[in-house]
Amino acid sequence: MDTYILAIESSCDETSVSIIKNGSVEISTVVLSQMDTHANYGGVVPEIASRMHIENITMVLEECLTKANMTMDDITAIAVTYGPGLIGSLLIGVMAAKTLAYIYNKPLVPVHHIAGHIYANNLVKEMQFPLIALVVSGGHTELVYMKDNYSFEFIGGTLDDAVGEAYDKVARVIGVSYPGGPNVDRLAYEGNDTYNLPLPLDDDSFNFSFSGLKSAVINLAHNEQQRGNEINKEDLACSFENRVVDILTKKTMRALQKYNVKNLVVAGGVSANRMLREKLTILCEKESINLTIPEIKYCTDNAAMIGAAGYFAYKLGRRADLTLNAKATDQLK
Repeated sequence: MDTYILAIESSCDETSVSIIKNGSVEISTVVLSQMDTHANYGGVVPEIASRMHIENITMVLEECLTKANMTMDDITAIAVTYGPGLIGSLLIGVMAAKTLAYIYNKPLVPVHHIAGHIYANNLVKEMQFPLIALVVSGGHTELVYMKDNYSFEFIGGTLDDAVGEAYDKVARVIGVSYPGGPNVDRLAYEGNDTYNLPLPLDDDSFNFSFSGLKSAVINLAHNEQQRGNEINKEDLACSFENRVVDILTKKTMRALQKYNVKNLVVAGGVSANRMLREKLTILCEKESINLTIPEIKYCTDNAAMIGAAGYFAYKLGRRADLTLNAKATDQLK
């Protein structure tokens, strides 16, 4: 019998509802982004984000059901992102999910946001285990070992800034508009690696650190300004991105070797990065690694990924009651 998961994602500035069949088939997804609103402020304003979720959640839910030509009676269970994320935004999604679960007497399945990003890969093709997941986003940079479904072993992560956060800060320094990450990525392909920047935390661990690289860019820009020199934005973006991609791929490939794993999945908003995708593709082909990267539409926040993860959580008996609360921070487990 088919399992239909209605999933809700509201961890940041996207209001999204999706219906996923059997953890791999997208029936319908609606994503309402607030990007244009927050662009006026140069970044996400939490209070505005939560208010817009309140305004949009009912409309997005109804549109998703209409697109699927389904009713709540057809839904098996409800999955929701409970954390981590912006607490005000998360609360709207959690309250909506709890209300639906109560009214329609449906099981409520809590989903960790990062689990959702990882399971976005299952919408591309069935995930093969064991695997290494490289999670790269605005709030996370992690390497995770999975021996089976919903078995998460943290093996390394950022000690300070997440990679997406570093991109956004560098974008501000060099005068690139919001959203910083995609725009820096675009500029990088128009420039050359001419600036002498350090390779961050180039050690034997599986941890990352981007604060030093970010500071190096800030200092370089400041020093050039003091000398009356104009920064070449394209070259600086290229130099910065090369260092980021070099360290991400270097440690990821070493993790695959150490854990004797032939499957790699990439997850999170930064998995849309063109240079990262290209370099990982080349390295994985060379080492005969089975690489999966989600389509661009599944890289950024969306409820389809929560529905995919929610299916496996549901099958494993993970449930929440109506006391479920949002968590701004929470360990993947």
